Amino acid sequence: MGLKFTLKDIQEETRLIRFRVYTAALIIILLVMVLIGRLFYLQVIRHDHFITLSQSNRVKVLPIPPIRGLIFSRDGILVADNQPSFSLELIPEQIESLDQTIDELSELMEIDEESINRFKKLRRAKRRFESIPLKFKLSEYEVARFSVERHRFPGVEVVARPYRHYPEKSGLVHVLGYVGRIDEKELQRIDESDYLGTSHIGKLGVEKAYEDVLHGHVGHQQVEVNAQGRIIRVLERTPPEPGQNIHLTLDYSLQTAATNIMQGRRGSIVAIDPNNGDILALVSSPAYDPNPFVNGIDSKSYKALLSAKDTPLINRALNGKYPPGSTIKPFLGIAALTSGLREGSDTTWCKGWYSLKGHSHRYRDWKKTGHGHVDLNYAIMQSCDVYYYTLAHDLGITRLNKALTNFGFGNKTGIDIGGESSGLVPSIEWKRRALNQPWYPGETLIAGIGQGYVLATPLQLATATAALANQGKRVIPRLANKTSDPISGEITSLPQSTPAYVGDYNKEDWDYIIQAMEDVVHGARGTARRSGAKAAYKFAGKTGTAQVAGIGQDEKYDKENVPEHLRDHALFIAFAPVEAPVIALAIIVENGGGGSSTAAPMARQLLDHYLLDESGNLK
Repeated sequence: MGLKFTLKDIQEETRLIRFRVYTAALIIILLVMVLIGRLFYLQVIRHDHFITLSQSNRVKVLPIPPIRGLIFSRDGILVADNQPSFSLELIPEQIESLDQTIDELSELMEIDEESINRFKKLRRAKRRFESIPLKFKLSEYEVARFSVERHRFPGVEVVARPYRHYPEKSGLVHVLGYVGRIDEKELQRIDESDYLGTSHIGKLGVEKAYEDVLHGHVGHQQVEVNAQGRIIRVLERTPPEPGQNIHLTLDYSLQTAATNIMQGRRGSIVAIDPNNGDILALVSSPAYDPNPFVNGIDSKSYKALLSAKDTPLINRALNGKYPPGSTIKPFLGIAALTSGLREGSDTTWCKGWYSLKGHSHRYRDWKKTGHGHVDLNYAIMQSCDVYYYTLAHDLGITRLNKALTNFGFGNKTGIDIGGESSGLVPSIEWKRRALNQPWYPGETLIAGIGQGYVLATPLQLATATAALANQGKRVIPRLANKTSDPISGEITSLPQSTPAYVGDYNKEDWDYIIQAMEDVVHGARGTARRSGAKAAYKFAGKTGTAQVAGIGQDEKYDKENVPEHLRDHALFIAFAPVEAPVIALAIIVENGGGGSSTAAPMARQLLDHYLLDESGNLK
């Protein structure tokens, strides 16, 4: 029986092909319907949502940094200004390759390595959409050259901003301080939302202490931009609040005179109004120009300042710690009267030196032949050391410490700009704690003439002198006394600290000490009588000479043969007029020699400048 085979089933193949075509057509139709449905959903149902998203893609919210407040002296002189300048700023989010962009920008203008490193540090601290400055203070040529090539640099802009300028340069740097670029540590402590668009912050002095007042509050604006990021129009604007202007207590004319007097010297001058604590002048010499610090001083210049022999970066008025020398004698004198250890008429025999009982060491007086019989008035007027060796011995270091700390020595004055040193008034406990050593009686004697461990800042000396002028009222020094609104002009007085009192001293004792200080400059035997000669007013003062290098028992101090850096410091404190003081001051001239020959004449010049008019009459 033969087999029958079907080689081809045309009907089955036709059915299969038809099935596949219909299936494919159905799938295509379904896909098209899904596509149409999705388009309908996006364009009709979700129309409003995506229109909003599209709008946000071309609308940006940009910060508007506030204008920093200005700073004026008490007589209306502008001492800290804002000047327009251009900076080159990058927005990392809009740049594909930052390194490549910076390299290409460096071909257009000079960008130093420090600026690049600073940019990279800020980039780590800021968000990608925030503008970060790369280079400050672009020249007109650099701005023009970048403008021509700007199309090559998406995310890079030249921004016009006001930058701080100090017209007095070094004359006020230790008062004002300066502003500088915000660093990483500062970013961690500030409110970033209030510093959007701001690249600078107060670093020292008034600029730092009153940062919250001077800075203001950031504003915002909604802008419409095109595909290239250019602003087409402003949609909405919230203006920034400018910082308040600060008005200082400084007398500009007196500050300038004090700066000129200290020119070429190392030291400090502080003048204060004893009635309210207003700082009238504060000079630390030498000084430096703060303007290069605003946008980042180059490393070479900064190293030169750091290594300078005369240390201009140190604020000597607040941080210079000096042996006060004989300027502390009035303060110990009134403590002696109040404690009953001395009467004004009590005398001490001065033979030119003093020795502790049972010891051969001689503590010498500045006058080799001695002063003879000396009472307290004469001891202050002639600055007799032997009298004060004896007084210090009788007081003891504990009562001596209390007498000086009552006037603020050894403690910060509380000045409103902060950053001050506390100085040092030694005690038994302090020496044991700091040096792990016992206290020796000879150290008490040395402390009694303002030497040894005793250290004071010029600001402390001026503030303590103001307390003498006030007969015991200690005012808190301040450099700013009011603010003004740059828009409305409204004046607001800053709060003033409540004064303290040095102790329960009676008026007769105050009068005695003040008369002795008056005799220093107006008495026939006063150490500063030449500086007080023919003055149109009465003033009280006290000279001081602080030893820098030790001198052997049998050696004699010879200024001409002593290296300049080992010569004595010259000091002088004063207040005037005696009957109604309006100014108290302290002067320290490093290695200046004697207080009577160097510092006292400087004080007379400043007192004349402040108290007298051009005709030489009292103002």
